[in-house]
Amino acid sequence: MTSPPKTGLSLYLRLLRHVRLYWKMFAGALLAMAVTAAAEPAIPALFKPLLDGSFVQKDPDMIRLIPLVMIALFVVRGLADFAATYGMNWVGSRLVMDLRTAMFRKLVAMPTRFYDDSSTGTLIAHIVFNVTQVTQSATSAVTLLVRDTLAIAGLLGWLLWLNWKLTLIIIAIAPLAIFIIRTVSGRLRNINRQAQQNLGEITHVVEESVGAHKVVKIFGGQDYELQRFGTAVNNARRYFMKGISAAAANGPVVQLVAALGVALVVYIATQQAQRGELTVGGFVSYMIAMLMIFGPVKRLTGVNEQLQRGLAAAEVVFELIDRDTETDTGSQVIGRARGALEFRHVTLAYPDKPTPALNDINLAIRPGETVALVGASGSGKTSLVNLIPRFYTPDSGQILLDGQVITDITLASLRANIALVSQDVVLFNDSIAANIAYGAQAGATAAHIIRAAEAAHAMEFICEQPHGLQTMVGENGVKLSGGQRQRIAIARALLKDAPVLILDEATSALDTQSERHVQAALEALMQGRTTLVIAHRLSTIENADRIAVMQQGRIIEIGSHRELLDKNGAYAHLHRLQFHEPK
Repeated sequence: MTSPPKTGLSLYLRLLRHVRLYWKMFAGALLAMAVTAAAEPAIPALFKPLLDGSFVQKDPDMIRLIPLVMIALFVVRGLADFAATYGMNWVGSRLVMDLRTAMFRKLVAMPTRFYDDSSTGTLIAHIVFNVTQVTQSATSAVTLLVRDTLAIAGLLGWLLWLNWKLTLIIIAIAPLAIFIIRTVSGRLRNINRQAQQNLGEITHVVEESVGAHKVVKIFGGQDYELQRFGTAVNNARRYFMKGISAAAANGPVVQLVAALGVALVVYIATQQAQRGELTVGGFVSYMIAMLMIFGPVKRLTGVNEQLQRGLAAAEVVFELIDRDTETDTGSQVIGRARGALEFRHVTLAYPDKPTPALNDINLAIRPGETVALVGASGSGKTSLVNLIPRFYTPDSGQILLDGQVITDITLASLRANIALVSQDVVLFNDSIAANIAYGAQAGATAAHIIRAAEAAHAMEFICEQPHGLQTMVGENGVKLSGGQRQRIAIARALLKDAPVLILDEATSALDTQSERHVQAALEALMQGRTTLVIAHRLSTIENADRIAVMQQGRIIEIGSHRELLDKNGAYAHLHRLQFHEPK
């Protein structure tokens, strides 16, 4: 695995490389920040000469001009602030979208051992939550440092003079400002509700893809999952920008209301000055400068916290992005295989396990032959079949498909020749048709889908569904029974029509009636295919061509059902235990 950057500077520079893709929007936002920062000290700077001219000289033209100038200045400032906020957050949302897509692309390409060592919840949190913190370093900190530092530098020159008493008039506009804030807050709440729902969709897609990574790999569903994920994260970006638009508009609108109040203060003050009730208008300039400086100072005090939180999140994000993906050492692209499999002195050990999961396995399987694997839990059955699609790589020995070492075959073409049906059926929250025609088979016609469903004995219950093949199955097929879910998985394997079939406890969790339906479907599926069957129920594999009995990672017996019973060895002992037969 490639080590991620460790220093804050290197992390920040790497983030800026991602931002560079959107440099035009980024530069425009910086320019808008400069305009905003210049407008802040310009406001009190203009107040003093304008008010002095009005109060002292009592120029009627100046009296009328002052409110208009102030309103115009606040309008310019508000537009620039909106442009800067929107532009920076647009860049930030694009950065989040790009990083999320890069992380998810990495996830669907990770080896099986990675999932064995990783928490699904942690992976989801990295993509859903941690990556959003990165924008605090890439965009938010830049906004604060550039805009607020310039604004404070300008405003500090005007805090030496003026009288604070006129600021009391600003309190009169508070109810209107509160009304505007509450109105915008209501819209933000609605947008946030939609965003939270969309966040659940993102989590759902990620959780499904991580939990079903074997099915995604076997059936070539990486592109489909990327498409689903891309749609979800783009919706998240759109909701985010709606919220930013509302929030960004809130500040300028409130400030415009405040500007109207300031204009009112100036107008009243000049009227009173004409009557000799007020002195120089520099007091108003002080009031504006004092009020305007509080916000930038408050924001700058928290910039380091945001920066460090964002850099910490960036380290986690890049740690995942920099991980090595599943290694594809193969260079040979094969077509449809005949299905001859051979294991030659295969040994496999898992990290932190005291004994090997497989120890010197030798097994040759003819094309079209059905071989059942039986034995106690932990004897190595699942480990053996997981080597065929290269979910794991043996520590020693070779596995051959049609006489060719499978590590020399590309992963895509190897897995295109393998179908998998397991006890833990994986269905996606989509229609029945989409679950049957999944991944590389997504372009199958309705006729082919129906034919596969009929062969899997599934059409009888599909026709009873409210929308037939277009019925949504719910999360992991929650709307269907166990037998129905299993038959959809069998239909998916039938549609793929792969020459090598792996059945991993495909009927172990079913009731008797469901098992009969599923067993009939499996018999149709197994016709003409090289099949490896893992089963605890020995009654389901009596017709297998051969049965291999495994114990502590070794094959200790192999033969037909009758041959093994006559041998009166380990298989016969298992048979007696299940059927309560006397010795």
